Amino acid sequence: MNCLLSLASLLLQFWVIFGTEVTFELPDNEKQCFYEELDQNIRFDVTFQVIAGGNYDVDCFVTDPQNNVLYNERKRQYDTFSHVTSMKGVYKVCFSNEFSSFSHKMVYLEFRAGEEDPLMPEMARTTALTQLESSCVSIHENLKVVTNSQNRYRVREAYDRLKAERLLVRVNYWSMGETVFLFVIGIGQVMLLKSFFSEKKGGSVAATT
Repeated sequence: MNCLLSLASLLLQFWVIFGTEVTFELPDNEKQCFYEELDQNIRFDVTFQVIAGGNYDVDCFVTDPQNNVLYNERKRQYDTFSHVTSMKGVYKVCFSNEFSSFSHKMVYLEFRAGEEDPLMPEMARTTALTQLESSCVSIHENLKVVTNSQNRYRVREAYDRLKAERLLVRVNYWSMGETVFLFVIGIGQVMLLKSFFSEKKGGSVAATT
């Protein structure tokens, strides 16, 4: 029973402590920001990746409650930023596609804030853990690894799938162009051969008269 309760609290910790993930579309000549209110001395991590659009790059910057720039990178495909807050307030994470005049971007963002509490109160003390408690801790750590791996695989799968779909569209257009070109060449060859026979027929009639 203790193990099941610990696993339930683990799922809650994944949602409350580790934050959220979002995939959003960033139109051309647009900027989009996300806001998070944090206490002082809280560590937060920002991870982003452009999974579709243009050259797969975007501008990103992070500011504190006093609008001091903590992070500012231009035309990055992916990156990770970590920071410990020095004051309480609203922190802002912004993405800009203002340098692009026609390419929409698809951006994946993961925001994590806070430190994970011990899975069990006994872990904060020096007492030894029972075999059941040790098993719960082991499951907890393995689930964290599985979650992180699944996040990376989902982002990679979305990136590859969208890239494959864009390639498929280009291949379809190229195939249609080749088909039209072949029809034009075929019709041109038929007309050219027909003109040859028409000239010979006209020449033989003139010679007879």
